[in-house]
Amino acid sequence: MEIHALLVLAIAILALQVVILLRGNGNKGPGDIGERLERVEREVRMQLQATAQAQRQEMSHTLAQAHAATVQQLDGMRRQIEVLTESNARRMAEVRATLETRIRDLQADNGARLEEMRQTVDEKLHATLESRLTESFRQVSDRLERVHQGLGEMQQLALGVGDLKRVLTNVKTRGTWGEVQLEMLLEQVLTPDQYAKNVETVAGTNARVEFALKLPGQKEGGPPVWMPIDAKFPKEQYERLLEAAERADADGVALAGRELERAVRSEAKTIADKYVCPPQTTDFAILFLPTEGLYAEVMRRPGLADELQRVNRISIAGPSTLTALLNSLQMGFRTLALEKRSSEVWQVLGAVKTEFGKFGDVLAATKTTLERAAKNIETAEVRSRQMARKLKSVEALPAEAAELLLGRQADIGLDELNGTEPN
Repeated sequence: MEIHALLVLAIAILALQVVILLRGNGNKGPGDIGERLERVEREVRMQLQATAQAQRQEMSHTLAQAHAATVQQLDGMRRQIEVLTESNARRMAEVRATLETRIRDLQADNGARLEEMRQTVDEKLHATLESRLTESFRQVSDRLERVHQGLGEMQQLALGVGDLKRVLTNVKTRGTWGEVQLEMLLEQVLTPDQYAKNVETVAGTNARVEFALKLPGQKEGGPPVWMPIDAKFPKEQYERLLEAAERADADGVALAGRELERAVRSEAKTIADKYVCPPQTTDFAILFLPTEGLYAEVMRRPGLADELQRVNRISIAGPSTLTALLNSLQMGFRTLALEKRSSEVWQVLGAVKTEFGKFGDVLAATKTTLERAAKNIETAEVRSRQMARKLKSVEALPAEAAELLLGRQADIGLDELNGTEPN
């Protein structure tokens, strides 16, 4: 700022001298003006140099003063920084010591808490793990036991399947199985006196049908009329039919179907020839097929059931149809029993009617007796009220005296009744 002011001042002085020079020498020629300008220029240059030198000296002095002040300030700042550094070092040392102490305390406290937490977590983990392991072992044991039981059941089932397979592959046992199923159905629906087992329906032939239903004969008290029922199970032909159907073998299905029809016709003819003999039996018999699948397959054969019914007088029945037939027969048996005992029912009703008439007479007599008793009670009440009015003027005795007097009079009356003398 000072250098700038000096420069401005020098320029102003120079301008002022030029103006003065121009005013003083307004009438002189151009040569004099040039000389004067050169002289003014030299003076101005000299003044500028002097001014610049003065400015440099002043600036040097100012810079020296500023440098000295700066050095002095820097020394003060250095001393302050040293003091602050020492103070900060002391404080940092104190803080570090405090922090180390706090950190050691925190580490010790955290270590103790972590140890407690570890022990707690270990205990909980141990308890949880033990309970989980116990529960898992228990579940595994239960499942293994169930698996073992299942294996045992599967083994038993395998044995049962093997036994069933042997039963179904053996003709005799296969027939026994159908017979057992037929017997179970008969036991469920009928009473034991409504059917018989191994019946010789045709006398003298020694041909015994598996089961026969007892139907009432023409004469009351005479021999029954038998309805033969025989169980048959053409398993081989039926299995061949199923296997061919699974293979989608149309020719095999047709061949197995014809074999099944032939087997059923043969069994129906055998039953008709051996067990049907009217009037000892009904004019038809029942061929029982023990499975619904076999029954459905036989009934699906076009015209087979009608042919057996028309030619051999044999009706085909499966488990469901036989149950329905037996239920209808059971209702017929009950209706017949009611018809036979209707006269007895009427006799019982007549006896009940007679007894009911006698009961009405007894009720009338009882009513008369009750009315007479009610009238006697009413008369006694009237007399008791009259006696009470008469006794109003009589002074009443104390309760104890009355009880003693009445008790003695009662004893005297009893002695007189018994024929003894009073005391």
